[in-house]
Amino acid sequence: MNVLVYKFAFITIYTLIMRKLTLLVLFVLSLISCDQKKKETKQNETPLENNTIAAVYETYEMDIEGMTCEIGCARTIESKLSKMKGVSYSKVDFESKKGVFTIDTNIVNEQKVRGKIAGIAGGDLYSVVNSKKINKILK
Repeated sequence: MNVLVYKFAFITIYTLIMRKLTLLVLFVLSLISCDQKKKETKQNETPLENNTIAAVYETYEMDIEGMTCEIGCARTIESKLSKMKGVSYSKVDFESKKGVFTIDTNIVNEQKVRGKIAGIAGGDLYSVVNSKKINKILK
């Protein structure tokens, strides 16, 4: 009887050890394979400084129609434009119904900014009726 208990205990312990070793080997292999993929990706990348273009900033003042409130309208437009790629400054004043935006012309142009404003809230509320380029660069 004791022999059977020892055999059962040995088999149980052996099985647990083998499971843990298998998991350890799989974990190490996954770490090694992920590291090799990162190295391959880094070798294929070109240095960033060779691909950068100097930013060309322009600032526009735009008359915006359709705003009915400070927080819901003016702040929404300001927030949406500040998140737009290529826009480095965004300020909308509800009382004067004007927005001032500084953009990187290598990424975005005045027409795209006008289109973004017109497209906010489904495109039915806001429109840019007039815009002019100003000489001051705001950031």
